[in-house]
Amino acid sequence: MSSSKPLHSPLRTTTHRIRSAIIITVAMAVTGIVAAGAVVVSTLASSSGHSAAAVLSPGLGSIGVDALGADGEVDDEVSVFDDDVPAIANLDPALLDAVRRAATDAAALDDVTFTVNSGWRSPSYQEQLLREAVDEYGSEAEAARWVATAETSPHVSGDAIDIGPFDATYWLSQHGAEYGLCQIYANESWHFELRPDAVADGCPAMYEDPTFDPRMQQ
Repeated sequence: MSSSKPLHSPLRTTTHRIRSAIIITVAMAVTGIVAAGAVVVSTLASSSGHSAAAVLSPGLGSIGVDALGADGEVDDEVSVFDDDVPAIANLDPALLDAVRRAATDAAALDDVTFTVNSGWRSPSYQEQLLREAVDEYGSEAEAARWVATAETSPHVSGDAIDIGPFDATYWLSQHGAEYGLCQIYANESWHFELRPDAVADGCPAMYEDPTFDPRMQQ
């Protein structure tokens, strides 16, 4: 006479049920946390006017974009026609008009595209660039050949623009006077300012570098 055991003993069945209940409880708790987090993110995004992705990753989302450029920073894709970029929008209107007319003609006549390496800058951004230049060149005197102070920089006043790439810089060096746009410093071929008299008289002689410019001696 043979005997047989049930496939599932009462102890095993009870243990299995307890384990399943724990798993379900944990899963529900995690789901609740995720849902609550989503509500918080959604609320923050709604109140700030940004997307949820921006709240979660401000360096990549619209929060980061809003911060980027507020002091005049630009990237490699900024055009002279980007009105929503502070480095462009805060330029002197006459300078911006001349640059845009030149850019339009350069594109139409010679298929040359202007990009903006720098335009308007806030005083704090200019001071930051100067500090970085001192670190790079080793002294304030050497840094002054490349970066002006916030009090003297024509970028801070919106009266200067740095154009790239090389073919655009070269085109403007050849034709800029027709628009009143002149290179000011021999060591900064990309730096242009508006000199209206250049349309009739040509651009004035360039300074060797900014330290020779009387405006920088203030």
